[in-house]
Amino acid sequence: MSAVPPPDRMSEAARAAADRAARGVQTPEPSLGARLGQIGILGWTIVVPTLLGVFLGRWLDHAFASGVFFSAPLIMIGAALGFWSAWKWMHRP
Repeated sequence: MSAVPPPDRMSEAARAAADRAARGVQTPEPSLGARLGQIGILGWTIVVPTLLGVFLGRWLDHAFASGVFFSAPLIMIGAALGFWSAWKWMHRP
């Protein structure tokens, strides 16, 4: 009976590196322009709901003469909605 020799760790590491290199050729990294576009989309995803909260809150505060009663919570709600939306966009399949 011949025993199966233990796997060689060096050959396994070389095989894994070759597999990673092949996957890298098949699916290359996005370009710098694509990455900057993604950052821009994330920024606008957060800024737009926050600004909508600001404008709606200021309009309601002006209409009801209430100081910052509506502005403060609507800014926070808008920012929270923007961050949640950005989080969902970053983790999409």
